[in-house]
Amino acid sequence: MKQSSGKTTKPFDRSLRLASIVLAVLGAADSLYLLILKYSHNDKMCLGSGDCSTVNLSSYSEIYGIPISLLGLLAYLVLVAILALEPRLQILRENGALAAFGIGLAGVGYSAYLTYVELYVIHAVCPFCVFSAVAMTLIFILAIIRLVKQTAS
Repeated sequence: MKQSSGKTTKPFDRSLRLASIVLAVLGAADSLYLLILKYSHNDKMCLGSGDCSTVNLSSYSEIYGIPISLLGLLAYLVLVAILALEPRLQILRENGALAAFGIGLAGVGYSAYLTYVELYVIHAVCPFCVFSAVAMTLIFILAIIRLVKQTAS
């Protein structure tokens, strides 16, 4: 598949980008769900586990009054935009994998901190938060693979 820059996109590279898009869309949906849960205070949305309410309503679920789930939603939507526009914009063809790596690195780092808080401070685990952490970790791993392949070619 030819791109306007003259570079060839290999099917494997395209598959990595599409897998990242799918993960980012799922992460965005998960974050939106957590945002709705935060404002609705509906324990039934926790699917039988009250732990997600405990986590989502704790003081650790916000930064300066901004819900972490909103920040996650924005990060995932930015990732979707970068990855979706990558084949169309020269700057993203050149830097999209690096941008996804940066967002993924920040997301994984913060997810690790939040997982620590869940396990050792709040003593409650939110399965939706775990899903988000796994999705962001997979996006980060795919971004690393894409960067390695990009620098090798």
